[in-house]
Amino acid sequence: MLYPDAPEPWIDLSTGINPVPYPVGSVAPSAWSRLPEAAELAALEAAARAAYGAAPEAGIVAAPGTQALIQWLPRLFPVRRVGVLGFTYQEHGQCWRDAGAEVSTVSALADLVDYDVAIVVNPNNPDGRVDAPQDLAELAGCLARRGGRLIVDEAFMDLIGREDSLVPCLPASGAIVLRSFGKAYGLAGVRLGFAAGSRTDCALLRQAMGPWAVSGPAIDIGRRALADKAWRAETASRLLQETGRLDGLLRAAGFDVVGGTPLFRLGRRSGAGEAFERLCRAGILTRPFQARPDWLRFGIPGAAAEWERLRMALQDFAAAHRAQSPARSEVA
Repeated sequence: MLYPDAPEPWIDLSTGINPVPYPVGSVAPSAWSRLPEAAELAALEAAARAAYGAAPEAGIVAAPGTQALIQWLPRLFPVRRVGVLGFTYQEHGQCWRDAGAEVSTVSALADLVDYDVAIVVNPNNPDGRVDAPQDLAELAGCLARRGGRLIVDEAFMDLIGREDSLVPCLPASGAIVLRSFGKAYGLAGVRLGFAAGSRTDCALLRQAMGPWAVSGPAIDIGRRALADKAWRAETASRLLQETGRLDGLLRAAGFDVVGGTPLFRLGRRSGAGEAFERLCRAGILTRPFQARPDWLRFGIPGAAAEWERLRMALQDFAAAHRAQSPARSEVA
């Protein structure tokens, strides 16, 4: 067992999930006791359409989480060459490799134009890079003319702003946009996500997932939450303050804050691996990156006690790192 002496409960900052979930309230008893009706699913998808700003002619389909969609797409659209704008969420590339595709990582949006399928995570995970929807629409058009597709993962878009999303300006063909529900609403266990694209592509996804892919409780909760504009606005305002607070803690511990979203921050510094270990010993889990050993991603703490534990752990790490620095210099 790793870190047996770590204090409990652990604070999980390894995910970018809102620590203050949407207030679910009561769920209709019928949502648990019977299969959802088509009209209820349609109401959920209409709420998503309104929340995301999708045009009436665009297709939209609900799914049991975006991970399910990520795994379905390579099966429905088998291709040979896939380009991923990186460094990014690794599940995209892995799922296409598992389906037999050749997957390459590129560093510029323009480099994706010659692939059969291009994948962009926007805002990017983990550095929060945002590509303009106009540029994405242009890329989708180029791909569509060659029979290709652009897949845009907007899992962390909800609390950023509609003006940065591709959904409102979704081209008629050539693009599929994935949207997560659980991250922004703090309800990962609900297992709900959406795909927006052409009506043909969305129909293929719906058929592949089969009937009743989304549970009755997920439909009930999702419909109410997506329609709650006031909660979204209040949450975005709160997280703006809390990301500023987290940035301050990271900088005080010697990290450069090199990016992020309202739901996570990316810190960079020498000794990031040591910080990860020390935080684990303090019962705090963060997200390291093997390919980027000087990076560490931090989710947003929730309760005041979690903020204080993180502050103390970062403070202890910074003090220990400073104490070791002279000795390291002498050895060098």
